[in-house]
Amino acid sequence: MKKIVTLFLLVLSLGFLAACGEESAENEIKVGATSVPHAEILEEARPLLEEEGIELTIETYTDYALPNEDLSRGELDANYFQHIPFFELSLEDHGYDLVNLAGIHVEPLGVFSKDIASVDDIEEGTEVIISRNVPDHGRILALFEANGFITLADDVDKSAATIDDIVENPLNLTFSPSVNPEFLIEAYENEANTLIAINGNYAIEAGLSPVDDALFVEGADSLYVNIIAARAEDEDNENLQKLVEILQSEEISNFINEKYQGEVVPVAGE
Repeated sequence: MKKIVTLFLLVLSLGFLAACGEESAENEIKVGATSVPHAEILEEARPLLEEEGIELTIETYTDYALPNEDLSRGELDANYFQHIPFFELSLEDHGYDLVNLAGIHVEPLGVFSKDIASVDDIEEGTEVIISRNVPDHGRILALFEANGFITLADDVDKSAATIDDIVENPLNLTFSPSVNPEFLIEAYENEANTLIAINGNYAIEAGLSPVDDALFVEGADSLYVNIIAARAEDEDNENLQKLVEILQSEEISNFINEKYQGEVVPVAGE
């Protein structure tokens, strides 16, 4: 009889531990992110999620190619690294069944140069090195147009503009989409007398301030909002909805403003 009771208690304990394990797994989320500023912002959100009973694992990436693929394959529950045009083109190119859960922040893109001290020193024929990342091209060209360097065709959607849509270019600037975005800093360091359009996250990670070091930079009203993305089947997932709520909270917005001083701008879902 004693052995039967002991065996019953053992089975009961194992069942309880398994149930606890299943409950714990249900309250874990794994989010893919590039290191700066996305992973830093997620680290700030981690204790707030813990207060809600949600354990956050952050998977960091150094490029833009894998996070959507890994999310689509189920290796992540969400990702946080990309702006909306990049996300939409990724869905178009690869057929991923992903959704935009919410906008969190903008990283103003800036134009930098190690050798050119001001916009007044930009000479005719200067090369502008830009990312191979096609969704950034319209963004960069719109920034150059806003600062009076080029004119784009009237009938073009500026967010989708290409080099072929330039109709006026008084300085004959040469736009060279020759570098993967993660290597733009290397181009900045090594290419003399050039302009480099650098995404905000890579600039910050390299110690460059889009506010202080760029020759010119996007305003806070940029349309290139960085988002939380998830699989369509998880659009209403309570843990992911709580993640969005916390990332859009006043506490996280204050953290972003204080830490990045305008180099990253919270949008609170706008």
